Amino acid sequence: MTNNLETTLPVLNRLGLHARAAAKIAALAQSFQATITLERNGLQADARSILDILGLGCPQGSEIKLRAEGPEAGPAVAAIIELFAQAFGEYT
Repeated sequence: MTNNLETTLPVLNRLGLHARAAAKIAALAQSFQATITLERNGLQADARSILDILGLGCPQGSEIKLRAEGPEAGPAVAAIIELFAQAFGEYT
């Protein structure tokens, strides 16, 4: 069974989606059997690609649309939501 999920996430950490945060998202996305995309202002990024994520240019306070499709879409979305909620382990 394939799940299709979508949610919007706020970027809470002070530095926004910089290289370290993008690397955490990409590593997490790669651990699931799901196609995961991020979108901001009409630009889409493959969540498995650090460079794609950085290309979205997401400062603190911006909102990202998260989409996941595939057999592990639910767990993938839950894990990425938690990563954003924890501000990638950084001070906000």
